[in-house]
Amino acid sequence: MTELSSIEVTALIALGALAVVFGAAVFIVDSMARATFALLASFLAIAGALLVLDLVYLAVVTALMMTIEMAVMAVFMIMFMMNPAGLMPMSMVHNKRGSVLAGATVFAVLVTGIWMVDWPTRRGLVPEDPTRQLGEAIMGSHMLVMLVIGIALFGTILAGTVLATSRGRYDRFGPDLKAPRPDDPVRGGVGR
Repeated sequence: MTELSSIEVTALIALGALAVVFGAAVFIVDSMARATFALLASFLAIAGALLVLDLVYLAVVTALMMTIEMAVMAVFMIMFMMNPAGLMPMSMVHNKRGSVLAGATVFAVLVTGIWMVDWPTRRGLVPEDPTRQLGEAIMGSHMLVMLVIGIALFGTILAGTVLATSRGRYDRFGPDLKAPRPDDPVRGGVGR
């Protein structure tokens, strides 16, 4: 790996700080929707840091995966949460004292490990394409299996959503959506 320029180091520091700030915002904001988008911003900052380090594949995968995941989470919040789109104020932290203690302890252990562990020195040459080497080390001959599992998981998510919502807008307002009142089996709620 080549030496980083001062601009790249500055960008890494800025992106790292943004990732930490947005990561902390997940626990500070007062709604699920805001926490979701704060988490997305944190992951996008991490993708930017990976891009600065010239790990283009990992940066793109991180950005795409996290953007799609957070978008799906936001859609499910809009569909299924009792408060509108998870925008109602609510506490994002349970057992505040315990979680602060656990977080501080884990942070202290990790920082101690970083400074106290005798890190190994590199042996051998730097690979020509580290991204390809990483992919082969992780996936090996299982890439086709993972592709099939990904499609199966996506189908499972769609099927679960369809099964969880037995009545849609066409059941409630008729095939042309022109019924003056929804035909709900239970009185009350929106539209009654």
